[in-house]
Amino acid sequence: MISIKTFDQAADLQNPRRVLKYVLVFCTSGSTTISVDENEFILTQNAVITITSGQIHYFKDIQNAAGFVLEFTYNFFCKDDTDMELIFHNGLFCHFAMNEMILVDNSQIILKELEEISKELTETPYQYLISIHSRIELILIEINRTKINRGDEIYKPDALFLHFLETVLKNFEKNLSVNEIASLIGTTEAKLNELSKLHTNKTAQNVVFGLIISEAKRLFNYEKLSVKEVAYALGFNDPFYFSNFFKKHTNISPKSYKEKVPHL
Repeated sequence: MISIKTFDQAADLQNPRRVLKYVLVFCTSGSTTISVDENEFILTQNAVITITSGQIHYFKDIQNAAGFVLEFTYNFFCKDDTDMELIFHNGLFCHFAMNEMILVDNSQIILKELEEISKELTETPYQYLISIHSRIELILIEINRTKINRGDEIYKPDALFLHFLETVLKNFEKNLSVNEIASLIGTTEAKLNELSKLHTNKTAQNVVFGLIISEAKRLFNYEKLSVKEVAYALGFNDPFYFSNFFKKHTNISPKSYKEKVPHL
């Protein structure tokens, strides 16, 4: 549900891994390189990076840095639409590969809250989970303030759109249509298209396609699955159709993509 550890306790982060949790990494000293999906980021002192549930990530040279790794599940943090909108505010924990290193303005605030979260999890005082939830809110607000102070445009997502994205991510193997997704979350295909156009300038179907391609790349890169296995994992009954789908959206065949993936 929620955990926190220091860099020197995070031996598992030196190998590629994926967790169905939201991961926040804060560097207190030194620097380390973090690989997230197909991108690399250099995390320096007083910088933070947010990693979305399901993204593949690992650290290089973590012994040269100190800091904290906070992980929490969607169900722990998102109690209502306000929580959901906060977690994705300004692109934080976004599902569209918007990861970035953010050098925070008031690092002491974030450090204090992370230390308090660690203490609360160790001592488990009365209503400690409520307290931790509030402390995560304060951390995210402080990161958002940094982004606004440096001139970033405010991006405030709609909670229904976020429900749509989460539903896609949790149901890849079912290969749901946009209409089926809409029914699951109590809305209409027209509404999802309206929100998708607003947030991404794409149709809802193209948003789904983009998420499928991102997941396929993760399965090729880190799970080392065959084309057929990836096709079935993503709900395609015909591997040949999946291959054509992948090539259409990436301009490269799955076989060629697999061959150029570096060995990890």
